[in-house]
Amino acid sequence: MLRAHAGSRALLLGALLWRLAAAGNSELPTAVNVTWSSINFKTILQWQPKPSGYFYTVEIHGQTSDTQKKCILTTETECDVTDALRNVKETYTAHILSVQSAGMDNFEEPPFASSEKFTPYNQTILGKPEIQNYTQKDSKLNIVFQDPLTPYMFPNGSFQSIRDIFKHDLEYKLYYWKDQSSGKKEATTKSNTFEISVDNTNNYCFYIEATIPSRRENRTGQESMVFCTSVGRTILDEYGAEVFIIIAVIAIAVITLAIVLSVILCKRKKAKAAREKEPLNGI
Repeated sequence: MLRAHAGSRALLLGALLWRLAAAGNSELPTAVNVTWSSINFKTILQWQPKPSGYFYTVEIHGQTSDTQKKCILTTETECDVTDALRNVKETYTAHILSVQSAGMDNFEEPPFASSEKFTPYNQTILGKPEIQNYTQKDSKLNIVFQDPLTPYMFPNGSFQSIRDIFKHDLEYKLYYWKDQSSGKKEATTKSNTFEISVDNTNNYCFYIEATIPSRRENRTGQESMVFCTSVGRTILDEYGAEVFIIIAVIAIAVITLAIVLSVILCKRKKAKAAREKEPLNGI
């Protein structure tokens, strides 16, 4: 009888604690403005506001994978979830849980905010390719570049590139134009090199960007740095016609001044010679 009574009291106490936990959690604010930020599969989850008197815990829910917890009991408003998204073709949803303490999670699921769905393979932004070398010889412009790297590693410890993940879906676009001109041309490759025909009397500027033609969004990546060739580059190419106009004006002014000074000096010499030839008055 005493055991039964003690058991009922324990159940009552547990129910009371459960209600208190539920009441406490229901008053906690939930996160807002939950967004994914991902470049080359490096993925950061961000939200607002900064917590006061409570914490956040992030849960990553995949369609086919187990739920993973990240940034447990954090007071930050961002979380690096890259490791939880290794299956890059999986579609994920993040829950930002608002919790008061570790013990509260044992009674019920705390209030949370949900993110939009995110599929890394389709939505991560493609980063900048790195130009390694370029040459312009005769009528050929050759460019060699490197794939952007991801945070994911092979078993040997080397980093995977975006090509290792996207494989044949990955392409690169080259945009190039004559130096001092605005008319752009483009070329496409699935390799890490470009070889294009150019006018050997002109220098060219260019940049490269990765692209995934099969995507519906974020199809085109970030632009690389702009580089310009300098084969046969003259001072006119380097500084423009305006500098030559200025130099010509200065040269004309100097020549004109020299002529004027020469004329003045010549007249003075003639006048002096004429005065010396005049007979002295009064002799």
